Amino acid sequence: MTATSPFSLAGKKGLILGVANDRSIAWGCTELFRTLGAEVVATCLNDKARKYVQPLTDKVGADLLNCDVEQPGELEAVVAHAVDKFGQIDFLIHSIAWAPLEDLHGDVVDSSREGFARAMSVSCHSFAEAAKLCAPHMTAGGSMLSMTYLGSGEVVPNYGVMGPVKAALESLVRYMSMELGPKNIRVHAVSPGPILTRAASGIAEFDQLMATAQAKAPLQRLVTLEEIAQLSAFLCMDAASGMSGQTIYVDAGVHAMD
Repeated sequence: MTATSPFSLAGKKGLILGVANDRSIAWGCTELFRTLGAEVVATCLNDKARKYVQPLTDKVGADLLNCDVEQPGELEAVVAHAVDKFGQIDFLIHSIAWAPLEDLHGDVVDSSREGFARAMSVSCHSFAEAAKLCAPHMTAGGSMLSMTYLGSGEVVPNYGVMGPVKAALESLVRYMSMELGPKNIRVHAVSPGPILTRAASGIAEFDQLMATAQAKAPLQRLVTLEEIAQLSAFLCMDAASGMSGQTIYVDAGVHAMD
């Protein structure tokens, strides 16, 4: 019998949170993970998003559930569905980020207490909540990934309140990697360069942000959705078994520039 390649997702089963449309990172991961042999339960926010997402997930044979992490019980129901369907969970992809527009578009010092708290709850703490629910079902170990951005560690104009939120997310990843490591669960933050997702479209002057990133990038271009998904897939493969607790950039090299 031929051993399964460590560079494979065949037989892996997991959950991908946050598909919004065909340009979302969560969709790029869902499509590639299915191509590479993984079984996937994916989520979208609500019925409004479902009409855009359902044709995509139907095409690749992935289950789709609604999941608004601000609504009590919805995240728990999604994890329970995945466990009932698969019997185990091998990977969790958390691709959810949100802040109220009035807080996102204003100065950080002007952000409301409520808006800042909601941005932190949705974009950061929901990863910890999902991890707590999934970890007991990763009996053979597994991988957990969340999506961050360069603005976590340096000031990016117009990124605003999401900068501190993503900084907290990256710190959360490090603590989760320490706490879950004894269970052979690996945790990472993936830091893509800017691409035009629905979440990114809420950032003021995002076209200028993309132009600046392309001008700074050593590769002299932006990254693609496929490249982000490829890194995410690798981190969920057995080939990446020695890695945990990292923020890993896929941004055409922008992070290396001053």
